[in-house]
Amino acid sequence: MNCCAGTAAGRSRAGKAYDRGNGAVILLYNREKRTVVLTRQFRFPVFTHGHDGYLIEAAAGLLDNASPEARIVAEAEEETGFRVTRVEPVFTVFMSPGSVTEKLYFFIAEYQADDRRGDGGGLAAEGEDIEVLEWPLARALQAIRDGEIMDAKTIMLLQHLALNADTLLAG
Repeated sequence: MNCCAGTAAGRSRAGKAYDRGNGAVILLYNREKRTVVLTRQFRFPVFTHGHDGYLIEAAAGLLDNASPEARIVAEAEEETGFRVTRVEPVFTVFMSPGSVTEKLYFFIAEYQADDRRGDGGGLAAEGEDIEVLEWPLARALQAIRDGEIMDAKTIMLLQHLALNADTLLAG
């Protein structure tokens, strides 16, 4: 998309932006076990940078004209197999405002073992092949430090959980 806009100083600016729609992301956590549910899936753009292409991420997806809350509940179940009914909004951000129009809605939700409704793994019709990971929070945080988790949205949610552990993980 090419665009022109006026600035606060009254000057005109031209630019290019990639519009891919808005999205939502969710981190599932278990208070008692102190675990999180993550996914591992292939990302072609990452592969083009010499990486093996497989990223560890929180469940996420495009809104496709749904509300962020409704979409992320469906996406969480499709990707992880867990059905959550109460999601908590965390924040909303522009992930790459210099080039992409996408606004991303961040959520967290507590899960229990009996919330599992299936294997997850994504939708075959969308070409998804997703591995579901249930990790201790401490391992996920170490994976950030070790460079094993390199996805910004996932790092943001894991850090949010760690920073708010006193309230979110208190029993």
